[in-house]
Amino acid sequence: MLMEEDMDEKTHMLQESLDFQAKEKSFYDAIGEKYPPSPQSESAFFSRNSESPDHNPYINPHTSSSSSSDGIIQGRNQDSTYNVDKLSHDTYNESRSVWNFKKGVEEAIEPELSSCKRNHQNLETYMEEERSSKLPASHTDIDTLVEEFDAILLNSMGEGRKKFGAYRTDLKNAMSQKKGASGKKGCNKKQNRKKEVIDLRTLLINCAQAVAADDCRNANELIKQIRKHSSPCGDGTQRLAHYFADALEARSAGRGSQIYKSLVNKRTTAADYLKAYYTSLASAPFKKISNLATIQTIINKTKNATKIHIIDFGILYGFQWPTLIQRIAKREGGPPKVKITGIDFPQPGFRPSERVEDTGRRLGRYAEKFNVPFEYNAIAQKWETIKIDGLKIEDDEFVAVTCLYRSKNLTDETVVTHSSRTAVLNLIRKINPDIFIHGVVNGTYSAPFFVTRFREVLYHFSALFDMLEANVPRETPERMLIEREIFAREAFNVIACEGWERVERPETYKQWQVRNMRSGFYKYPLIGDCKRGNGEGDSIFS
Repeated sequence: MLMEEDMDEKTHMLQESLDFQAKEKSFYDAIGEKYPPSPQSESAFFSRNSESPDHNPYINPHTSSSSSSDGIIQGRNQDSTYNVDKLSHDTYNESRSVWNFKKGVEEAIEPELSSCKRNHQNLETYMEEERSSKLPASHTDIDTLVEEFDAILLNSMGEGRKKFGAYRTDLKNAMSQKKGASGKKGCNKKQNRKKEVIDLRTLLINCAQAVAADDCRNANELIKQIRKHSSPCGDGTQRLAHYFADALEARSAGRGSQIYKSLVNKRTTAADYLKAYYTSLASAPFKKISNLATIQTIINKTKNATKIHIIDFGILYGFQWPTLIQRIAKREGGPPKVKITGIDFPQPGFRPSERVEDTGRRLGRYAEKFNVPFEYNAIAQKWETIKIDGLKIEDDEFVAVTCLYRSKNLTDETVVTHSSRTAVLNLIRKINPDIFIHGVVNGTYSAPFFVTRFREVLYHFSALFDMLEANVPRETPERMLIEREIFAREAFNVIACEGWERVERPETYKQWQVRNMRSGFYKYPLIGDCKRGNGEGDSIFS
């Protein structure tokens, strides 16, 4: 019986296909064109029709090669996609008929699908970015922005310091004008007008509890409510809620690791990151004081050294070191030789060490500008696998090891018994540096229990978003980049990822002090111009 019904359905499909083909032929005869149409016209139709049988939101519609769906769409048709440019017209008609039949079946069973597998359209854009991120990485545009980089990076002396002060003044004036305008606007409002007040933080906590309990229906309803009252362009709380809702939705859908990989693969140019870095320096004192304390301590300890070797764990773009090169060039008797070993995690793509190498080229240009003998050694690998021989340490060098706010990305004992943190600290102990400067993020959002961790990360990033809300205008592009590419990405990893994929694992400064002491380091007091602390857990060990 089932086979007979299936044959009847196929007969009706074939008849509909023939009727459609006859009508289409008469239409082409009327307009004087040859039938069947060319493959190019079929391809154009497919690219315009978002409801076509082979439509897949994860496949580039202009791609000519065929590929199979990766099982990303759950509970949907997972037949392999095909090249529309090579299909004949008869195949197209048959495929369309089969697609119409399958679409009817899907619409019939749609009410039975779980709410956990629906309402995730906004997450699909992340997966498209992951596909496009597999292209070869291009070179950065640093050389075309030399003057802009100089004005931003050399901000502690001379003309750069004046420009930095002027930029801070501009931000303060913009915020003062905004507050004055909002005050006048508030006075003109009717007193009896009621405004709906939504506690987004409470909604976020309730949503996290629903996600932890695997209550998908309640979680989705709360996410919809949060999205209704949040925006990436609103105030600080609305922006935080927008990005946290993305992370909660990804965790609820079980796509946290996939989406985070696409976020990591999405390259931010050094020029854009530099502008955001400059804005963060002007709006908050944390990084600026950390950089100045690090630089001044190294200068004070190396007054008589002829060779300085700085080993920077987590060098990133090395934005703090041009100021050191500029200052050390003014030393009486001539500058010493400066060697910097830049260490960072390998980047995804075809060139895992590209960013570290680009950093060395930039620093080399500054050393040439200020006539400082310079050598650079780039290392892009897992920190716990680094051997002391690869650091190229010489006997007559003053060795300074720095690690500013990147040790939180090392695995701890909750992931593996022999953690990377212990291995890296033991490596630094074997280096036996003249000084070890360690800056840590004083965070408590690394608990193994999700709800507890969510509460802590919410409190932590609420303070950061509120800080930007108080100091940087909302429409500033650099503020949006800081929130989206730095704050939101870190929070997403803490909320949506688990196990090895959760790489944001901060500890308190007291916990790091215990680790450092256990590895054989002792605290060294700040001296000279570095006596003031920065409140972010900077410690100098020797």
